[in-house]
Amino acid sequence: MHRAIFFILAAFSLPASLLADELQPFSASYTADWKQLPFSGTAERNLELQEDGTWKLDFSASMMVAGLNETSWLTLHNGDVQPQKYRYSRTGLGKSKKIKQDFDWNAHVVTGSDRDTPIKATLIQGVQDKSSYQLALQRDIAQGKTSMSYQVFDGDELDTYDFRVLGEESVETRVGTVDAIKVERVRDPTQSKRITILWFAKDWDYLLVRLQQVEKDGKEYQIILENGSVNNKTVKGRS
Repeated sequence: MHRAIFFILAAFSLPASLLADELQPFSASYTADWKQLPFSGTAERNLELQEDGTWKLDFSASMMVAGLNETSWLTLHNGDVQPQKYRYSRTGLGKSKKIKQDFDWNAHVVTGSDRDTPIKATLIQGVQDKSSYQLALQRDIAQGKTSMSYQVFDGDELDTYDFRVLGEESVETRVGTVDAIKVERVRDPTQSKRITILWFAKDWDYLLVRLQQVEKDGKEYQIILENGSVNNKTVKGRS
């Protein structure tokens, strides 16, 4: 169950510019609720431009005695998100976990470690880490795409993450009502019964405002935007 809880927290998305060659800095705070558990969690995510021209995507989450930190350094290459470094650390709720990935696009190789096991794999164009794909997803939604697919390094393996747009919907959040694009994670029903639905705010550069997940055992988790800013402008609902 702890893996599902942290998947929900780690699925917070990022605001993306409508312009393919630009990113915007942002900060966002969320609360998370689990219907079967008597406590909630919090998370924060930030996107900042670094002095060397790269962007740092930083995520942290806490719940009871557990914690998670995830950081991705990335750039834009021909308008596409391209990860450069990825670090992940989880403590509590079972075994601790650490992942390190370094992307060398000149040599077309990713190296690092997963729970102290060495990683070395061939890079192909368009590959994302488990944080950077979220930025790619929001940029694609902003550009009007309705079906998206990403190759993502999960540890030392490549997984395919598929998404599709379901339509538009108003969402009640901690900052008020927002008009959102509703998106579903597409999975093979014969392989997984998990359901993941995401809502992205149309008027706030497609910032994630809500995420709902139902596990194969029926457990349900939900996250809601508590507060945030996009390019130093405070996120507000329309009512």
